[in-house]
This record gives sequence, structure tokens and C-alpha cells, in this order.
Amino acid sequence: MDYKGIIAKYKDVPGGIIEAFHAVQKQFNYLPEEAIVEAAKIFNVPVAEAYGVATFYSYLSVEPRGKNVIRICESAPCHIAGADEVVAALERELGIMMGETTDDGKFTLEYTECVGQCQATPVITVNGKPYAGVSPAQIAAILAEYR
Repeated sequence: MDYKGIIAKYKDVPGGIIEAFHAVQKQFNYLPEEAIVEAAKIFNVPVAEAYGVATFYSYLSVEPRGKNVIRICESAPCHIAGADEVVAALERELGIMMGETTDDGKFTLEYTECVGQCQATPVITVNGKPYAGVSPAQIAAILAEYR
């Protein structure tokens, strides 16, 4: 694991711990505990504070996740537009529940807050790529792009 080199690149950057965590997560798809402890050392903050940063932001994860992270907006507009049906289709297609990862490690399902695409709800993102106006019928085709 080369998280030390990744984190060290951001040592002198204002707000660098957040950028370092983004870079580590991009590499490993989550923040390993060892990386959080290392960041605390490099940024000269208590480990508890580094964990606080790592767990405060919903887009950072301290738990291992699948290669493809699927997030669905749970804001009111998406909820009203049928997000529950899209969630049901995702869970059915992947054989997992929200918050879980497939056994093969390819997919993780997560909720998120608004992704700024309220003009075409409901919205999901796959690895940050937004899909707006999603219906349950589209789920199989969207997942096929990542299988």
C-alpha cells in the first residue's frame, strides 16, 4: 500500500488532509485505517481529528467498497420522483441492499444527498458520473456499462 507517498504530496497544501484523503480513496476506493493514522502524523493532528475528517464527509468512506460505487440521491425531489423504485431495481439487479457491496467486489450501493441534478430526478451516480431521470427499467443497461 503506497498511501504514505500519496498523503505526503499534500503536506504543505492548505486543507491538504481532505485532498490527501480524496487521492487515497481514488487509489483504494476507501480510506484504510493505516492511511488515516499516517495522515494524522503528516498533518500533525490527533488521530481522532483525522478520523473526524474522514468520517464527516459522505463521499469519503472508511469501509472497503466495491470497484463501482453507485450512489442514489435521497433528497425530497428524487424521493418524490420515484427514487424508492430505482433503489428496489438496483437491489434486485445486484442482489444486495443499500449500504452493501457485492460478493465479487464490483458494486457498492450508497445513499447520498443532493447531487445538483434536480431538473431530472431521480438521479444516481456511478463512480461520480451522474445519470439523471433514471427509471427502474434503465438500471440493467446502466449496470451493464460497468460489468
